[in-house]
Amino acid sequence: MELSALYKCVIGLDVHQSQITACALIQQPNGGVRIEQRQFGGFMRDRRELAQWAASLNPDEVVMESTGIYWKSPYAALEAVGIRAKVVNARHVKHVPGRKTDVGDAHWLAMLARAGLLRASFVPPAALRELRLIARQRQKLVGQLASEKNRLHKLLTDAGIRLGVVVSDLHGQSARAMVKALIAGKSVPDVLNLASNRLRASREDIFEALQAEEITPAHRFCLVEIMAHIEELEARMARFDAELLRSLHDAGYGVPLRLLQTLPGIDLMGAAMLLVEIGGDMSVFGCAQRLASWVGMCPGNNESAGKRKSGRIRKGNAWVRRLLCEFAQAAGRSRCALKDKFQALNVRKG
Repeated sequence: MELSALYKCVIGLDVHQSQITACALIQQPNGGVRIEQRQFGGFMRDRRELAQWAASLNPDEVVMESTGIYWKSPYAALEAVGIRAKVVNARHVKHVPGRKTDVGDAHWLAMLARAGLLRASFVPPAALRELRLIARQRQKLVGQLASEKNRLHKLLTDAGIRLGVVVSDLHGQSARAMVKALIAGKSVPDVLNLASNRLRASREDIFEALQAEEITPAHRFCLVEIMAHIEELEARMARFDAELLRSLHDAGYGVPLRLLQTLPGIDLMGAAMLLVEIGGDMSVFGCAQRLASWVGMCPGNNESAGKRKSGRIRKGNAWVRRLLCEFAQAAGRSRCALKDKFQALNVRKG
C-alpha cells in the first residue's frame, strides 16, 4: 500500500527488551525510496550505535511504539544526540494480522510516519521523567501502607478488640497510642487514659471496645511486627515526600505547584504528584478534553448503524486517574461549589 509522502526521511523503531529493529525510508532525488534496515541489541553500546546511525541519516521523523518501558532507554539515547523521537500509541499502529514480524512492524511505523499519520504521545521533559520514579514509588508505598493498616485492623478484630467501631481513624494520634499500649500489655484502664477528649465516643463505649478475651502471643508478635512496618513505611514516605518537593523546587516548578494547590481537594503532595505526571505546560494536550481522554476519564464512542454499544473508558494513565479520583473525593467533602456538583452526580452515578 502506497501512502502519499509528507517527509523525505523517516525511521521506524520496533523496540523489545533485547533487540531493536530499525527501518529507514529515504526519498531519493529521482523520486524513488531507499529502504535501509538495521538490527541493534538492547545494551548501552547498542543504543549509542542506534543513536549515531539515526543522527547520520538526519531524519525528519523517528517513531517508536510506547509498549512497556523498553522505549525509555532508546528514547534517552536518541535525545542525547538531539533527536526527539515520537512515541506513539500501539493501538494507532496495529498491523494486519498474519503479517506481523519485527521488520514488518518497523517498516509499517516508518510508512505511517512518512505520510504524517501518527500523533506523538505525551512524553514529559527529562527532569520530570526522573521525578516520576520517585512519585510512582511513593504511590506504591501508599498502597503497601494501606494494606498493612488493614491487616492491623483485622488482627485487632481477630483478638476481640473493637476499637475501630468507636474510632473513625484507627491510626490517628490517640488511637495509635492506645493500640501501642495494648500491644505492650498494659491494662485496659491505663489504655483508656490515653484516649483523647476530642473522640466522639463515650468513655464507656471505648472501655467496652478495648475489652478482649485474650491477646495471644501470636497476636502480640504479629501486631508488634506490623506496627513496626507501618512506622517504617511512614518514615520512608516522609523521605520520598521531602526529596520530591525539593527536586520540584530545584527544577523551577514552584509556581505551578502553588497554583495547583488553589484548586479544591488538592493538597501539597497531591499537587506535586499531579505535576510530575502531566507537567507544567498544558499546551501539549491542547485542551481539557484531550487531557481527560489521555488520562482515561471520559467515556468512549462505540456506535454502529445508529446503535450505541459499550462506552467503557480506555486504558489511560492509571497514576493520574487515581490522583483525580482522590481529588474529587476530597473536593466533595470541602466547602466549595464543587461539593454540590459532586453530590448531585453521586446520586445519579452511585
